[in-house]
Amino acid sequence: MSFLDQIEPLQQQAVQDFNQASDLTSLDQVRIQYLGASGKFTALLKQLSTLTKEEKPAAGKLVNLAKGELEAALASRRSVLELQAALPKNPTDFTLPGRRHSLGKLHPLTQVTDDIVRCFRKLGFVVADGPEIEDDYHCFDALNTPADHPARDAQDTFHLTGPSKHLLRTHTSSVQIRVMEKQAPPIRIIVPGRVYRRDNADATHNPTFHQIEGLYVDKNVTMSDLKGTVEFVFKQLLGDEVKLRFRPHYFSYTEPSMEIDFSSPLVKKMGKDWLEIAGCGMVHPQVFKTVGYDPEVWSGWAFGFGIERIAMIRYGITDIRLFYQNDVRFLAQF
Repeated sequence: MSFLDQIEPLQQQAVQDFNQASDLTSLDQVRIQYLGASGKFTALLKQLSTLTKEEKPAAGKLVNLAKGELEAALASRRSVLELQAALPKNPTDFTLPGRRHSLGKLHPLTQVTDDIVRCFRKLGFVVADGPEIEDDYHCFDALNTPADHPARDAQDTFHLTGPSKHLLRTHTSSVQIRVMEKQAPPIRIIVPGRVYRRDNADATHNPTFHQIEGLYVDKNVTMSDLKGTVEFVFKQLLGDEVKLRFRPHYFSYTEPSMEIDFSSPLVKKMGKDWLEIAGCGMVHPQVFKTVGYDPEVWSGWAFGFGIERIAMIRYGITDIRLFYQNDVRFLAQF
């Protein structure tokens, strides 16, 4: 039989033997039988040197083509056998009852936020959102905060490097400005979100925390509207026993301004009679002028409070850092 006549039968036999190999060990033995140093196909390659100069080009081309097809068939069979070897020896019955795993739970801060949003939705408020990386204008200037206000100092606010003068927002009030810039009154929004301040003086303060603010703008809005809304929300969140009191305060973006204290059985358990919980007031006329509202036509109120503060009171937690440590033993309680 001539050299060329040997190529195809040998190739077909090799492919057949590859496909009949039952495991990776037997496949490797077949590989050595044909493609090893002393293999049948290797021996055929060595015969090329015995051919004439005229016969070698065509014969070499056919041999290389056959070798490539053999290597492809070998690789294909190996992948099949590797997959079979990886399968479990005892097949799984997927119709059997599965093992029950406990479902995950929402983080306590998420639970409290959802409850707060639910309370406000009952009053017709919608949720607004905005960027956490802010500029001086939306975070301070548009909110009537003077240039020498302590909140603008480096020891109170995280300023980003670069000429843009961006910063990490210190409150979600910047979203109020962005909404009023784009939307004409009436407005009734709440703004939950993460804020940042250089404050970790004790177990009740953290450089990163969550805040929720409310803004209501319409004609003839009064302090009594603010008081009624605040009482409804906090009684919904912390029980009908909640008592509120309003104390005069100063905020640059509201006038008059007040802080809200509240008392309840939960506060009594903490060894206190009253606890400061929120800031509020009527929107300053200058803020309305900045966003293009006529303060002679429109009035409104705004208030804000920390979500962590509500969660700490509700669950009797004394260290705010527990919310951020991702300790499953702590989180599983909620």
